[in-house]
This record gives sequence, C-alpha cells and structure tokens, in this order.
Amino acid sequence: MERPTNRRRFLAAAVAGTTAGLAGCSVQPPIDEDAATSDPTQAATELPDTVDLETLTTGLEMPVSIAFTPDADRRYIAQRRGRILVHESAETRDEPLLDLSEAVMTGGERGLLGIALHPEFSEDRRLFVRYSAEPRSGTPSDYSHTFVLAEFQVSEDGRRAEPASERAVLEIPQPRERHNAGDLAFGPNGHLYVPVGDSAAAPDLAWQGPGTGGYAQDVTENLLGSVLRIDVDDRAEGEGYSVPADNPLVGREGLDEHYAWGFRNPWRLSFDGSDLYVADVGKDHFEEVNLVERGGNYGWNVKEGTHCFQVDDCPDETPENVRGGEPLLDPIVEYSHSGGSVSGVTVIGGYVYRGSTLSELDGVYVFGDLQPEGRLFAATRPENDDGLWPINTIEVAGGEESLQQILSFGRDTGGELYVLGYDADGGGLFRVVPAS
Repeated sequence: MERPTNRRRFLAAAVAGTTAGLAGCSVQPPIDEDAATSDPTQAATELPDTVDLETLTTGLEMPVSIAFTPDADRRYIAQRRGRILVHESAETRDEPLLDLSEAVMTGGERGLLGIALHPEFSEDRRLFVRYSAEPRSGTPSDYSHTFVLAEFQVSEDGRRAEPASERAVLEIPQPRERHNAGDLAFGPNGHLYVPVGDSAAAPDLAWQGPGTGGYAQDVTENLLGSVLRIDVDDRAEGEGYSVPADNPLVGREGLDEHYAWGFRNPWRLSFDGSDLYVADVGKDHFEEVNLVERGGNYGWNVKEGTHCFQVDDCPDETPENVRGGEPLLDPIVEYSHSGGSVSGVTVIGGYVYRGSTLSELDGVYVFGDLQPEGRLFAATRPENDDGLWPINTIEVAGGEESLQQILSFGRDTGGELYVLGYDADGGGLFRVVPAS
C-alpha cells in the first residue's frame, strides 16, 4: 500500500531533521479491508468544490502553530526549532517575538510545538508556550526529555517577549521523543486545555484485556495520553497553576489535571463555542477526530478509531473495576490510510469555520492531512448528531503545487481559516479564500 510507505519515508526524514515529525509509526500486518469502516463521504452540494490559498508570508521553517492578537492586525507564528515570529502589516518582522532555539530540543517529534495567548491578552500580556527541553530535575535518567509549558510576558507594542520573563507552569517527564502532541487552547471558561501524547510507550501499567491500555488508560500514575485542563490564573501553593474543582477526577482515584483520556497523539485541538475538537493521530490504519467531553475515554490503545487495535475483539467499555466500567467513546471523524475517496497518513486537526468570505462553510469543521494532495477535508455534523460525520474533500486551486504539506491550522478573531504548511516554494502561512 503506497500511503503507509510514504508515511514511513516522511517519518524517517523527520527524525533526520528535514521536516516536522508528527506521529510515530510501526509496521503492522495489513488490515482486512472488508472490516474497515465504511466510507463516510457523502455528497454535500452546499460546500464549495474548490477554494484558494492566499499566501501571507513565505520562507517559514516548520511552522507549527499560530496565535492572533485581539488588539491589532498581528499574528504570532511558532516554528518548531524555537523561534516565534511576528507577522503584521503584510510582512514578517526580522526580529522574532521570542527565540527559544537554545532551550528547545528537536529530533524525533520534539520541538516548540504550540502557543496560545491568554484570553484577556489585551490587558494580560501572557503568551503560553509548549516546548521540549533537556531532561530537568526529577526526570528519570532513561527518559527522552521534559515537556515544558511556560508563560512569557509580551511587551505593550506586541513585538517582543523577554526570555527572562519565563515562568514554568507545568513540566512532565517524557519517556520517548515521539507522540508529544503539543497544542494549547483556552476554552470558553478561561481554563487552559493541554493535550499530551502517550510518548509512544506502552508499558503494562493499566487494566488488562484486549490491549493492555498502556499510558493512555492509566490516569493514576501519569498525565500521558490525555487532555489536561488547568487554571493558569489561580496558582496552588508551590505550583504554576491550580486544578478546576469540576475536573472529572477531582475527589476520585486519578490525577486531578485530567479532563479526558485514551489518546495516542492528539496533535491539534480547537474550540467552537463549548465544543472541543481533538484530532488524534493514528498508528498505521486509521486517523480520527473526537468531539471531546469531560471525563471521556477515547479508547487508545484498546481501540484505534472505531476499530479494535491488534486484536480481533475488543470491549466497548473498561472493566467494572476501572472507574465503574466507563464507555470507550468513538470519534466523530475517521478515515483510513488506504482506500475510499477520503484517505491519508496523519490527521491535522482544524477548526469550525465561522468567517464571512466562505459562507458555504459556516459551521463546517475544516481540517486536513499531513500529505494533503492539494485538498482540504470538510466534516459536517449529521442532523441526528449521531455516528460518524460525513466527510467531503475540497480541492485547493493549483493542486499539489499550492498545498504539499499541512502542519497546522489557525482561525482568527473573525472566524477566517488559515493553513500553516508547505507549497512548491516552501513553508508559509496561507489564508483560505474563495476560488477566483
């Protein structure tokens, strides 16, 4: 099958440092195509057949995250090797907002992986940054690195964040260099949501059954394979944050920071109102997007999407002695690495479109794949709000020359959609606009 081969080639290049690695991969036996999910694609004549990408800036090196300031026509673009650039007045400034190149570890899937602005950034000038660092105090000697979530103060003119202003919010020892996730997003309640990958390690730590559960099913000993929710405006004694009182494991067995769990590598997440979309990178067969709820268990590594993982039969819930037999929740979007009109290698989570230039996309979740083949994906919520969402493809004008690789998406304060990735000329920031 060609796609898994291309995926392995890409990931090999990622380890060599030539581009951005997103997901680990190991060879599995070919799947039974008859057992694969039915193709959820259906006609949606309201959606545009084609969109265009307006190039806003070029010359970027592995752009992985973007933040939009609410008080100016200004964007911050994070590059994986540690520099955060300022894009304003239709150009990218030579002087970066912040340069963490000397602090950031790369290689594998490590790097500067996500940024977010405080919801009250106009008054509270805090920038939050996720990056991989050398193992810090307390990290086991055989571990790869330390996950760091830190905050920085941004100047009033919005053009400079002083490295000396760094304050650590959260640090997590990471066993391996893979499956780091890396995104950040503030929810409508003002709390910060932090996806954490399972670090590509699967020790026998959790419940037994078809699949051992591994890190992503163990909420008592580690924070891996989860989406965390923390309060960065209220600091517990000796901590850089506090835990919201209504987090699902507060007062129960488990670590209080957990909001949802059972993820492999939740690379990108986004909010639309109170809806939380988390795209979880699959292993060799299926990619998925989840509409995440408080206390939800999304199945890894017992299930990959809606399918059993490495076994012929798998449960739909945990054992009764594991948090009372909680259900393993299915994704809203799933696509295969082979076959069907929608397929790919690594899901790149996007946003629900809320802009004005492409009214046909209003309310549609627009996302993509690492190897987009000149197209975007659009998922539409079913009328019965149940089951897999239909997926349609939207061609990009210019085809593969215009969109060769997608690393991330962004949505500005007006609801317009942006793509971070590569075209034939290299890395850039692109705005999704109507095709001419």
